[in-house]
Amino acid sequence: MGRAALVWAVAYAGFGLACVLSGTSLLHIGGDGTGLGPAWAVVAVGMTAALISAAVVRYGMRPALRVLLLSACVLTGVMAFSLLMDVITLMAGQGVDSWASTVNKVLAAAGAVLLAATARSDRVTAVPTGTAAPKPSTAPRSVQLAAWAGTLAFLPYAAMKTHWASGGTFAGVTGEEMLAVSERNGASGIFLTLESWGLDPTALLALLGVFLLWGLVRPWGQAFPRWTPFLRGRRVPRGLPLAPALLGAAALAPYGVVGIGYLALVTAGAVTMGRGDFPSEGDALLVAWIGITAFAVYGVALVVAARSYWLRTRPAA
Repeated sequence: MGRAALVWAVAYAGFGLACVLSGTSLLHIGGDGTGLGPAWAVVAVGMTAALISAAVVRYGMRPALRVLLLSACVLTGVMAFSLLMDVITLMAGQGVDSWASTVNKVLAAAGAVLLAATARSDRVTAVPTGTAAPKPSTAPRSVQLAAWAGTLAFLPYAAMKTHWASGGTFAGVTGEEMLAVSERNGASGIFLTLESWGLDPTALLALLGVFLLWGLVRPWGQAFPRWTPFLRGRRVPRGLPLAPALLGAAALAPYGVVGIGYLALVTAGAVTMGRGDFPSEGDALLVAWIGITAFAVYGVALVVAARSYWLRTRPAA
C-alpha cells in the first residue's frame, strides 16, 4: 500500500502544480474563483504525503510514520470537503461550478482512503482460504436505533423537496421558482421531467440511502431475500454494501457535522450567510438546517451501521 500511496501523492502534487501554472482556481464561492492559494495547498499536501509514503516504503511502518500518515489522511479529507454536494449535483443532472475543483476533491478522497489503508496495512491479517462466512444476523439494538435516527432525519428533507416538486411553497419559494432555479443551474431533462411529475430526484436519492442503511443492519443485507429474483438465498458480496457505505459515511458525516457547526454560528449571529435564491437569510437558514441536519444524522448513522456490518460479516477464523 505504501507504493500506491506514494504514486498517488506524487500525482496529486503534480495536479496541484499544473493548476498553479495554468492559473486554475480550485475553490469557488458563489461561482467565483478564490485565487491560487488552494492549488498551492494541494501541492503542499501532495508533497508532504509523498515524503511520508516514501519513508514508509524505505523503512517500513513505524509508530511515528503511522501518526504522520493519519495526519495526512485528515488533511486530504479536508481537501475533499463538499465532494458530496458535487456528487449529488451531478446525479441530479446539474453542472458543477468547476470541474477542476471536483477532480481535486475526488483525488483527495481517493488519497484519504489510500493513506488510511497504508496506516493500517501492517495490522491486516490474511483470512485463510475456505473460511466460512457467518450466518446472516441482525445488528444490535443500539445500531438499529441509529438506523432509525438516520431514517427519520431524512423525513423533513424529503417532505420539503417533494412539497416543492408538487408545486407547493416553502421558505418563501414556490415550486415554480425552485424549478426555474434548477433550469438555470443546468438540470438535465430527466431531472426536470421527474420534477414535473412531482418527484424530486434528491428525495429519491435519500430513499436509496435509507435502503442502504437498513441493508447494513438487517439480515437481508448479508443474504439476498426472497423478493430478489434469481438471487434469493445467495450471499451478498461483502463489498457490495460496504463500498458505498464507507464512501458515503466519509463524505456525509464530516460534511454534516461541520455544516451544523457553521449553521450554529449563523444562528447565534457570529457569522452571516447569503440568502441565495430565498427571500431572506432566515428562509435560507431554515432550509439549510433541514438539509444539513439530515446529512449529519444520516452520516453518523451510516458510520455506526457500516462498522456493525463490517464486524458481523467478518469470516470466522
